[in-house]
Order: sequence, then C-alpha cells, then structure tokens
Amino acid sequence: MPLSKQRCSSAFARLAGMAGLLILLMTAIPAQAQTFQVLHNFTGGRDGANPLDGLTIDRAGNLYGTSSAGGDQVYGCDNSYGTTGCGAVFELARFGTGWILRPLYDFQGGNDFGNPEFGVVTGPDGALYGLSKGAENCTSYYVCGAVFRLAPPPTSCASFICNWQETVLHQFTGQPDGSLPASRVIFDSTGNIYGVTFFGGLYNYGAVYELSLAGAGWTENVIYSFNVNNQDLGVAWPGGPLAIDPAGDLYGQAQCNTTLGCFYGAVWQLQALQGGWTLNQLYQFNGFDGYEPGALLRDSSGNLFGTTFGDGGRDSAAVYELSPSNGGWNYTQLYNYGGFGEDNTAALVMDSAGNLYGANAITGNGYIFKLTRYGNSWTYSTLHNFSGPDGAGATGQLVLDSAGNLYGTTAVGGVYGYGVIWEITL
Repeated sequence: MPLSKQRCSSAFARLAGMAGLLILLMTAIPAQAQTFQVLHNFTGGRDGANPLDGLTIDRAGNLYGTSSAGGDQVYGCDNSYGTTGCGAVFELARFGTGWILRPLYDFQGGNDFGNPEFGVVTGPDGALYGLSKGAENCTSYYVCGAVFRLAPPPTSCASFICNWQETVLHQFTGQPDGSLPASRVIFDSTGNIYGVTFFGGLYNYGAVYELSLAGAGWTENVIYSFNVNNQDLGVAWPGGPLAIDPAGDLYGQAQCNTTLGCFYGAVWQLQALQGGWTLNQLYQFNGFDGYEPGALLRDSSGNLFGTTFGDGGRDSAAVYELSPSNGGWNYTQLYNYGGFGEDNTAALVMDSAGNLYGANAITGNGYIFKLTRYGNSWTYSTLHNFSGPDGAGATGQLVLDSAGNLYGTTAVGGVYGYGVIWEITL
C-alpha cells in the first residue's frame, strides 16, 4: 500500500531577492479572461516549491496553501523532489486584474519543524491551522509531525511581506498519541480540531485525535486507536481528510481491512455517544468495487462521496457514492477513470448544483474532471489536461469561489518545474 510521501521551510528573505520575486509575481498573470490559466509558477525560492495538498479559500476569495519544499531555509529538511528548503505557507490574492503571491511563513526545520505535506485550513479565530513534519522525540515509524497555528503579527506592518507567527499546538510522539499525520485538520462547531495519523495510537495502526483549547494552550486526546482485531473488523492505517456531520460524528477511510486481506480498505464513522466514541464500519471494499479509498466529501443530505486508487474488476480508479438507507449504506460507482489514481488523499469538491470536481494524476501530467449530475445519473467531462509547462501531478484539494471558478495546484511542472497554482473559469 502506498505510504504518505515525504518532503520539507523558514523566516525572512533578502531585499534584493524579494524585489525580483515581486516583479515575477506581478507580471506573470495575463489580464484577459480564459478558461484555464496559471496564476503562479513556483520558483523554488522564497515562494516555495512542490505544493502537495491544494488550497483553502476565504470569504474574500483569497487563496491559502503550503509548499512542501523551497523557502529561505536551505539545510536540515527533507527534500524529496531535489529542491532545498523546508517549505512555506503562502497567500494568493487578487491584485488589480491579476494575482499576487505573498509568502506568510517560511519553516526553519527546527522547533517549527517543516515540510508541510497538507494544506492549511482557516480556524474560527481567522488564523491558519496545518501540519508539518518532524522526527524529534518520535518513538514510532517515520516522522511524528506537529499541528501548528499561523496568525498575522499582532501589530500592523508596512512591508509587503510580514512574517506571520507560528505556534506549535501539539507535537506527536508516536505511541500512544500518533505519528505520521495523514490528513489536513478539520474543526467542529465548538472549535475543536480533529485529524488522523497513519501510525501511532495504542496499537501503532493509526489514530484519530482531537485537540481542544484549554486555557492558553491545547490538549490532545486520542479518541480512537485502530487495531487489527475482530472488534475493529481489521480496520487500520487511516488517511485522507475527515468529514463531519452536524452532530459532530466523524467519517473517514482506512487503507487496510485484514478480514479481506489488507488490500482493500473501508469507510468508517466515529460516533460521539455518552461522552465517548464508537467506531461503525459503513462499508468494506472487496477489491472489485474499489480498493485504497481516498478522502471523503459529505453533502447536506448525508451522502458520502470519495475516490479509490483502483478496482480489481477493471484495474482502474473510480469515484463512488455511499448513501444511507434503512440503517445501512448503499454503494454506487459513479465513474471509472480507466487508470490508476496516484494520490488517494485528493478530495472531491461539490458545487451548489451538486456537481463534483476532482483532480487525477493517473498517467503523465494528470487532469481536472467534472461529474455533472442529471437526476440519478452522472456525466463525466475533462476540464483540463496538464501538459507539463502548465503544471503536472494534479492532486490535492480543489476549491470553488463564490462565482463558481475552480482553483488548485500541481506538485510539479510549470515554468520552473516546482508546481503551479491554476484557475479554471467555469
């Protein structure tokens, strides 16, 4: 089974370098409207390199994301793509008729860790929350990682670039609290943070954790530890962003289900009952309907949508729906890609009409697709095929703005080979 990929960030850049970056950012975007356009080519410098998990959008339409490498720090980080630096957090905002990228924070790879593999989310307080890598005090496999908060400086700043302030909320240690974070975080209605780790927990088969604000700090609580035994029906190694319903119940996927051989996976629910959490397995994949399921999307009716890395029937990736029915869940395959997907953490996004959008990197440079809903049926269309100079490795979270325009990133490709941020005007 594929494990989470490994990558690597810092503080402030030299004035001369920033002057060149500003010229690049302000002149790179064509003003005319078009169906597809590249909004930013990552240079591998202060702006970062190799974004792996897409974007987050605020109410004003500004985009936020992370780069897994690049930035100002050169040494002491994981550079799996051959780039230097520990990664960065950035904002992409409209500037006149174009866009301009502003680095918010460059990781140093020390106490702030670095190499963020997952995107940031906006918390109830307006700050950005995310995950970075780090192996210090780790007693489990791979890197343990940390949850961080990034907030603007407390006083106004006259400079174009003002470093935001990073605070590490929790550093994972392996067992029993978790290691190798496997999804971006989510918030519930009361401001608690939830996420999953691929390893760690009591049995080292992964965990679901909660971070709650307690006074001036945050307290971590492992609300569920996965284990390969009969009680858990063999569910292990969770991954991908969680979904949450209005009652606060959590939904996720796991790559392994030992009752079926550990190659297929399952979709599960963690239900909050009487002060505790109960695991319910909603669906077991059997290989022919899919295996290694990806991130979940929950609509307002309680239906779950997701992707699979492949299926044994046609040996290809698919999009599926799980709908609640008479106390159980019905599985429907909506579309079969005809090839393997390369990133099973990539999440679908749904517009106001109920249509689905996603990214896939089955072969070559990848593409962006749309599934249009017609009653109970779906029609597939390709919105854009990447060619390399316009991006490659199209994975991660897509976002829609209030006008219905679609945004995302690619991990590599573009003018400099370090990935791009793109827009599709729908």
